[in-house]
Amino acid sequence: MIFLRKTLGIPIILITVFLSGISCQQQRTGPQNVPVGNRKSPIAISSIKHEGAYIKVVYGQPYRNGRDIFGDFEPYGEVWRTGANEATEITITEPVLMGGEVVEAGTYALFSIPNEDEWTIILNNELGQWGAFTYSEDRDYIRFNVPVINLETPVEAFSIEFSDVNLSLTTMSMSWDMVKVEIPIRFYESG
Repeated sequence: MIFLRKTLGIPIILITVFLSGISCQQQRTGPQNVPVGNRKSPIAISSIKHEGAYIKVVYGQPYRNGRDIFGDFEPYGEVWRTGANEATEITITEPVLMGGEVVEAGTYALFSIPNEDEWTIILNNELGQWGAFTYSEDRDYIRFNVPVINLETPVEAFSIEFSDVNLSLTTMSMSWDMVKVEIPIRFYESG
């Protein structure tokens, strides 16, 4: 009888574990499960550190591939994920002044609304979004506008970069196609 319990117990445990795994897998749906190797756009990270403050931006890096981007592929006046794949995320470890607005430490989704002469930059509290499909203005943390800088030569890969810190100031630049925008960021001095 003990042998029968042991031999029946093991398959029952295995079946239970197997079925639990299936039910857990069925709860995960949507494009966020796309393996990194199957993405059309690679993941890029840009960061800067100043004294105790650290800013990191994680974004999908789309390529131009001969397309006209702003006003065509990415329409003017519409919310854009500011990259490809998942919505871009920015992490700030200490309060900073960004675009003239105080931004508290935290992680935010970074969206933008490109227009011909200026962009609206948006930090949103809803993390883990795929693109801007579920974006809600109600979840915006902050919005501000920055002017467009027209470039003479196209930028193939969308890129976000930080300038060197000078007198507690840096600039976060976003460039793609024939357009660049710059977001001024001021670190608060410690002490």
